[in-house]
Amino acid sequence: MQDFLIINTLGYPILSLLIFLPLAGVIPLLILKNDEAAKYSTLAVTTLIALISLTLYFKFDKTTALYQFGEHHAWIPMWDINYTLGIDGISLLLILLTTLLMPLCVLCSWNYIKTRVRPFLACLLIMQTSMLGVFMALDFVLFYILWEAMLIPMYLLIAVWGGPRKIYASIKFFLYTLAGSVLLLVAIIALYLHNDPHTFSIPQMMGQDYSSVFQIYVFLAFFLAFAIKVPMFPFHTWLPAAHVEAPTAGSVVLASVLLKMGTYGFLRFCLPITPEASLTMMPYVLWLSVAGIIYGGFTALAQSDMKKLIAYSSVGHMGFVTLGIFVFNVQGIEGALLQMINHGVTTGALFIMVGMIYERTHSRELAMAAGVGKFMPIYVIFLGFFSLSSLAFPGTNSFIGEFLVLVGAFAKTKIVAACAIPGAVLAAAYMLRMLQKVVWGGTNNPDQSYLTDLNVREIITLAPLLLFVLWIGLNPAPFMDVMHTSVNHLIQQVGIADAGPQGIFEVAKLAIPQ
Repeated sequence: MQDFLIINTLGYPILSLLIFLPLAGVIPLLILKNDEAAKYSTLAVTTLIALISLTLYFKFDKTTALYQFGEHHAWIPMWDINYTLGIDGISLLLILLTTLLMPLCVLCSWNYIKTRVRPFLACLLIMQTSMLGVFMALDFVLFYILWEAMLIPMYLLIAVWGGPRKIYASIKFFLYTLAGSVLLLVAIIALYLHNDPHTFSIPQMMGQDYSSVFQIYVFLAFFLAFAIKVPMFPFHTWLPAAHVEAPTAGSVVLASVLLKMGTYGFLRFCLPITPEASLTMMPYVLWLSVAGIIYGGFTALAQSDMKKLIAYSSVGHMGFVTLGIFVFNVQGIEGALLQMINHGVTTGALFIMVGMIYERTHSRELAMAAGVGKFMPIYVIFLGFFSLSSLAFPGTNSFIGEFLVLVGAFAKTKIVAACAIPGAVLAAAYMLRMLQKVVWGGTNNPDQSYLTDLNVREIITLAPLLLFVLWIGLNPAPFMDVMHTSVNHLIQQVGIADAGPQGIFEVAKLAIPQ
């Protein structure tokens, strides 16, 4: 067993079980001929995975930064390629977010998907295997295989079950993310060849003494790959098309999990493997983050399509996440991690709610949804909570994450932090505009009398997400505690645990006005 792993003492390989159970869930879909039975089978499998994953939280040791529940098996020894799995406080909550959302994706697709139901469910399960594996892999080859494996089922979700421009959106998504993946592969190969002895072990690459020039090149390759996945401004242009054309479950997976893989990449690879380059490039990343926050806010404010509005809001919200990561302090990084979870919960819920309106009105236009509050009171209650969460209203989950990010940003550089503040104001503007339109509308609302309120299945789909909106908002400690030790260790790896604002800018050799 590697010295960066804590041996799994549960008596069974829980991480491998979580990775391969979704693939096992595909087998009944190949046998069953009835679509209804296939839905129940997939719901049962994803629910079982969610319940098993809770063991990770309750058995997690919050006092160590070592990777836990470790599994290590030789795969291709001659190239030092291994099947190595482990999780820490940075990856734990992202894994739990993924396992929580998958049963909800099945539920929200229950009536939405009417053709090729079993292939659709199979794509969701294969996606789950890839997503969980990415957050657990500690070998670069294993990580890259799982990273690439996500592209195919996500491409199919958009191209087969998407909207009118699904071919354009799916190809654009595939080409953008593939371009980033090629750069990621180049960085991995460069690191492998640069290490002596050659290794693909991710933890063993951390803390190595790479030259400044080499770090810059590797950082740029990593950065472009992950910035496209986030997506950061100006690499975001694939996102609105993919979101708008994807089915509801595809949009939820894309917004709630896939985007987080980019920011996870910054935390897992850029900061600990190329720390000097991360510090050098920090000012540029901070200003790109601010640009994304402002751009996403203004663009969302201009949208009349509800799905586009939420898609562009993701650009702004993820800008806060990258801002928090690259201020290099505990508050900023912990706020960014929490905001990754918050965005997954809140934006996933909003996409589900847009899908519910689309099923009833066959339109995503705000004008067609105007005034539905009169006929769908339960719907607008849920929409109100999730809208307030999205604009970071005090008492909701997003407030805690955004507050910590801004605290970290102000501690580092007041000008950059101040420039990010309008993003919070814009979020209130576009979310309250949407909420007002949907709940009350205007004087010429379309006839909504035929609409029915949420049924039991739809309420069950949204209720867990609302629970987390309020739980994290009112008592974030259970979520913050698990990440604290790992975040402190990450900051020590970057070598700036005791550096003040001026010290960091001296390292970066690029001063930001204070």
